[in-house]
Amino acid sequence: MFDAAPNDETLLEVNNIEVIYNHVILVLKGVSLSVPKGGITALLGGNGAGKTTTLKAISNLLHSERGEVTKGSISYRGNRVQDLDPAALVKTGVIQVMEGRHCFEHLTVEENLLTGAYTRSDGKANVMKDLEMVYHYFPRLKERRKSQAGYTSGGEQQMVAMGRALMSRPETILLDEPSMGLAPQLVEQIFEIVKSVNENEGTTFLLAEQNTNVALRYAHYGYILESGRVVMDGPAKELRENPDVKEFYLGMSEDGRKSFRDVRSYRRRKRWLS
Repeated sequence: MFDAAPNDETLLEVNNIEVIYNHVILVLKGVSLSVPKGGITALLGGNGAGKTTTLKAISNLLHSERGEVTKGSISYRGNRVQDLDPAALVKTGVIQVMEGRHCFEHLTVEENLLTGAYTRSDGKANVMKDLEMVYHYFPRLKERRKSQAGYTSGGEQQMVAMGRALMSRPETILLDEPSMGLAPQLVEQIFEIVKSVNENEGTTFLLAEQNTNVALRYAHYGYILESGRVVMDGPAKELRENPDVKEFYLGMSEDGRKSFRDVRSYRRRKRWLS
């Protein structure tokens, strides 16, 4: 469990962005956040809060869904990146792992992993060295390396997606809903791997996650989104102890477990968002 980011250098800066879909639907309403080098930053909130849209704005995947950043700026290492195509962004060191455990179902696990090294030009020996690195973090994938990816479990497919991202040797990984659809034990396993990669490889993570309880135990810093706005941010330890976060995201209040639909909670929430 961490509480303080290990580096003061900011890699990724999102400054007051607005995102509109189909020229009319305003989804993000002035979102700002920064991601320090070597840290794990969590983007938290319920379904529809704008987490995935924020990641897609950073990784330039909005245009395929008729979305666009209409205001604000996104920079990486001080350079504007919001106009780069996704492939060019990968070459700068940023890669996104999409929600839904996307993989090439007809390829084997190992073939999937090797596709992650497609943009590299540092030689086969280095690629194979990194393949062994991925197998170190995901020993289950080494066991299933010759299996067709489409016939592996949901947890294994999530591991394939993360391992494929690591094969591009990224500086920063945008990880979208890694816990979605996984059993609690697998969720813990995935986050332990994120922690290990972060500590051992120095990889920076920005992860979007509905499972606030787990995310805040592994992140250094967190941002909470509601309806396309950042409504709270701070060090993970402070957010874990914040009474509003406990009540609305961790399911606890001073009076014990309380329903989100409770009238008093609703009024308190309205004060928080006002």
